[in-house]
Amino acid sequence: MKKILLYTFMAASGIFASCNDYLDCEPITSVSTTVYLYSESDLAAYAAKFYNDSENEDNGEYGNILPSHGSGSYNMGLFDDDNGTDNQTADTPNKLLVKGQSYVGDDNLWYKYFRKIRATNYFLQTVIQRFENGEITGNDANIKHYIGEVYFFRAYIYFMALRNLGDFPILKEVVTDDYDAVREASKRRPRNEVARFILSDLDNAYNYMLPTAPVTNRLNRDCAALVKSRVALFEGTWEKYHKGTEFVPGGPGWPGANMDYLKDFNINIDSEIKYFLEQAVEAADIVAKAHPILNNDYAAMFNSVDLSGMNEVLLWRKYSLNSEATSYHFVVSYLQRNGGGNVAFTRSMVDSYLMKNGLPIYANNSDFQGDDSYKNLFANRDPRMDQTILKTGDLLSDGPNLIEYIKKDGQGYFYRAPIFEGQVENGNATGYCLRKGLNTSGSMQTTKESYTGCPIFRAAEAYLNYLEAYYELHGNLQGNCDTYWKALRSRANVDTDYQNTINNTIMEKEKNDWGSYSAGAQVNATLYNIRRERRIELAAEGHRMNDLKRWRALDQVQNAHIQGCNFWEGISQLYTNPQPEDAASTLAKMTLIEYGTTEETANVSSRNDQYAEGKYLLPYRKNKANIGFNGLNWNTAKYLYPISNREFRLTTTVAGSGDFDTSSIYQNPGWTKNDGTLPVGD
Repeated sequence: MKKILLYTFMAASGIFASCNDYLDCEPITSVSTTVYLYSESDLAAYAAKFYNDSENEDNGEYGNILPSHGSGSYNMGLFDDDNGTDNQTADTPNKLLVKGQSYVGDDNLWYKYFRKIRATNYFLQTVIQRFENGEITGNDANIKHYIGEVYFFRAYIYFMALRNLGDFPILKEVVTDDYDAVREASKRRPRNEVARFILSDLDNAYNYMLPTAPVTNRLNRDCAALVKSRVALFEGTWEKYHKGTEFVPGGPGWPGANMDYLKDFNINIDSEIKYFLEQAVEAADIVAKAHPILNNDYAAMFNSVDLSGMNEVLLWRKYSLNSEATSYHFVVSYLQRNGGGNVAFTRSMVDSYLMKNGLPIYANNSDFQGDDSYKNLFANRDPRMDQTILKTGDLLSDGPNLIEYIKKDGQGYFYRAPIFEGQVENGNATGYCLRKGLNTSGSMQTTKESYTGCPIFRAAEAYLNYLEAYYELHGNLQGNCDTYWKALRSRANVDTDYQNTINNTIMEKEKNDWGSYSAGAQVNATLYNIRRERRIELAAEGHRMNDLKRWRALDQVQNAHIQGCNFWEGISQLYTNPQPEDAASTLAKMTLIEYGTTEETANVSSRNDQYAEGKYLLPYRKNKANIGFNGLNWNTAKYLYPISNREFRLTTTVAGSGDFDTSSIYQNPGWTKNDGTLPVGD
């Protein structure tokens, strides 16, 4: 039976009916324990709240945990999560990469995570004891499954905290409102302990959950194993590449060393790295072996309405306009508008795609045709490129609504990227538009609701996690590496001889790929190509920034300038002299105003720009007001987010004291304890 995640969970069994009032209207501390959480349906309904993808933080204890396309939100959902990396960009860069743009207190992540963890702890400390006492009515296997779901969600929330904040309090019970109790509970534990706690929760989730959920809209144990491999790989590589820095417990300058309660803390960092990588290999192998056949149609996993027949998809969100649980997004609506949505791929991303023969584009006999036109650029490339990025002639919709290029057949086609679009949300910054997620049905035309499914967990990630963890652990490609790598290549219809790719990789030519670096130096060709495979397979699925952080791949990003398409050697003609084939009407000609050439407002970067190489579009350099105009610069403090001053004020030795140095919490490296301050060096 397929594992489907329905956005609102109302249709499956009516489980909200019995306890909706409790969940929606009362704080958990005031819920009557004499009537609630004593039945299987109560447990199912409580756990269901954590699946909510609403952006409304009024439901702060619940929701906004798992990836989604949003709840009726005007955005690109999952597919814009990689914006602000070397993979893809909006019209402005990620503030993390620009000096003077990130401040203490911008977002109180600590508080958000605490609220969500509290809701999971309330459930677990209440329900487990009742279940052991035989006090909960219903099917025991199903009851255990819902307990496992909440273990999973607690682990996932903690993983969010680990990635963004590092060291974090380990809380297993609801904390009272007593000041001293809160202060004590707020004490951060070293990140390796937090990661071990997460893995323990995921083990519990795996052991409690069923292989197939009781209803077709919930998590299952394979999801727990996959996320375990993700967490373990993250922590193992974080500790490996940040070893010897203040970002690893016990490293020089680690702020936890200054806390009296951690004075006896000891760590063997190499043993910890080995442990996490071993756990990643083991967990990834479980999922990969359970899903030995990947979905034959790569694109279908992202552009289909129904993902239920796809074994590779472990969990997905269902959207529908034809049910009591109506839910929708606008992803397709944006994509059908000439590939807009303010999601644009970079030249670095495009160049990382191999040829179909498995060779890098610069290799001898690669058969690369150049990048002066979409036709040449896409010729003979890894088919995942065509399934991920739009090219001239691609069908956008079988209806004409708001599509620029309409053939005489009445259908709308992609012709040129909307780089001059007045509305940012409909534009494209680089000339390389997203195709992944595009459904061409006229029923999801621009301005109309979209209802394609959103994949959350895919078995292909387990293959990638295994490859990377195994190689990081052993330094070779033995074990099941050959099987899993070839399976990924075979599904993509790319030559499966990955060793030939490695042998023909010249690292000097891969410098534009930030993922080719760790700690300021390039990695070897084998590890790089494992990372390249991950980059391509998971494009636009929200993994890139976390990957770059755990690899410590941002150190060398100094005065970096993102490039887009080769605009001036050919693609510019699509704007100045458009001649689409069999067009129903003439496309508008556009006047190109290069930055720095006139007093008028520029609409395109200059071909003579020192960073353009005479031909490439520069998304941040057509307007000096763009925060990225002077380049991207990484500050190592930003590997972790700061903790807001609010948390220091609430945890001083004396309540109400302004002496933040007495707080039970320590700040992350490179940040002060005062809101509104920049990291050191910014």
